[in-house]
Amino acid sequence: MEYMFKHGFLGTTAPFFMDMVTLIVAFLPLLVYGAIILAKKKMFRLHVLVQNLLYIFAIIVVAYFEFGVRIGGGFDAFMSESDVAYTYAFIVLIIHIIIATIMLFYWSMTIVTGNIHFKKGYIPGIYSKHHKAMALKTFLGVILTSFTGVWVYLLLFVF
Repeated sequence: MEYMFKHGFLGTTAPFFMDMVTLIVAFLPLLVYGAIILAKKKMFRLHVLVQNLLYIFAIIVVAYFEFGVRIGGGFDAFMSESDVAYTYAFIVLIIHIIIATIMLFYWSMTIVTGNIHFKKGYIPGIYSKHHKAMALKTFLGVILTSFTGVWVYLLLFVF
């Protein structure tokens, strides 16, 4: 696990694992949008597969990130090299955590109910409108999680 804490590749003071996770988080909305396009093109089976894989991948990335943060000393350790006011960075972090938690809850519900309804043949069909509404909230959450995650990274390792 030593590689996780070696110098990252984005040209900042961040460790490798933080650069990796931030890069994935930054591109996640584009990947999710690509999966949404599959549904719009009526490629429903592929949409389900890609969404499930993205969800599982995101859970693995979050676990990898949490492991790295805990082993690396937590927020305070990473904040020690930043010139940003601690209180400001901490508030941004709390906002990010709240948004990410809500998003993960919605994404989980959207995946679980979507899989059930797809297998029963209700999607596409009678539950499509409900699924689209949940998916829109999830997608908005993914975008906001990405934005705030990159914001936290910038506060810790750039500014």
